[in-house]
Amino acid sequence: MGALDGRVAIITGAGRGIGREHALLFAREGASVVVNDLGGGNDGSGSDAGPAQEVVDEIKAAGGKAVANTSNVADWQGASELVDQAVSEFGGLDVLVNNAGILRDGFIAGLEEHQWDAVIAVHLKGHMAPLRHAAAYWKAKAKAGEQVAGAVINTASASGTFMPNAGQVNYGAAKAGIAAMTLVAAQELERYGVRANAIAPIARTRLTLATPGMGAIFAQEVAEGEFDAFSPANISPLVAYLATEKCPHTGKLFSVQGGAISLLEGWHEVKTTETDGPWTVDNINERLGEWA
Repeated sequence: MGALDGRVAIITGAGRGIGREHALLFAREGASVVVNDLGGGNDGSGSDAGPAQEVVDEIKAAGGKAVANTSNVADWQGASELVDQAVSEFGGLDVLVNNAGILRDGFIAGLEEHQWDAVIAVHLKGHMAPLRHAAAYWKAKAKAGEQVAGAVINTASASGTFMPNAGQVNYGAAKAGIAAMTLVAAQELERYGVRANAIAPIARTRLTLATPGMGAIFAQEVAEGEFDAFSPANISPLVAYLATEKCPHTGKLFSVQGGAISLLEGWHEVKTTETDGPWTVDNINERLGEWA
């Protein structure tokens, strides 16, 4: 028996890279998978139904269950249709893996508006739109008295959490927003029987290969038979675990790379200074000057 037997999962951005590995592993573990991918380029331009269908064909050839979807997850209606397809094709929805993403890197002083808007749309809205419609589906089931054991796995990044990267202000802001979104989702959806977690993966993908200063690291060749620490396949077992019905975790952010998984925590109080009366610029300068 597989760890995900009987589970129905949507995986966005599943035509290539990390998402493709998620889809293949989920199917091997017994899940029915909706393979979503618009099929665009690294920058989100264009579309191609081929990548999603190729993954579906590979899953079916191995005896698994899958269907392709090419909706734009940054579109509210497209995300609604994605959830509807999972329900109509497989009879329900248990797992949402938000993974789709693009890059339009640029330094702040020269960033164009379209570079900001496109990345925020695909990453941040592209997580929220499927999440919103999946949440509405799970809420309706719970309100009807049906048992729900849902799971959401969002995809944040080191760039937006513990390793900010110059030239990725749009990407980092979106990924930080996804981490915060996950914490809110965990609080809101618990009442319906749904858990929400996020991962910050480090792996070789077409996006990381195109990232200035990082591409050469990820492109290093690995000798045959040796462990490939940057393989995207290393990411998927954690996501599959978080998608299992009995997984106890919610509201967590995990970094994962190669053979290492770490639990991350966000902003927390490090120092505090107080005053008995109102603050002034001078006494703030005195107090906070000691922290510089």
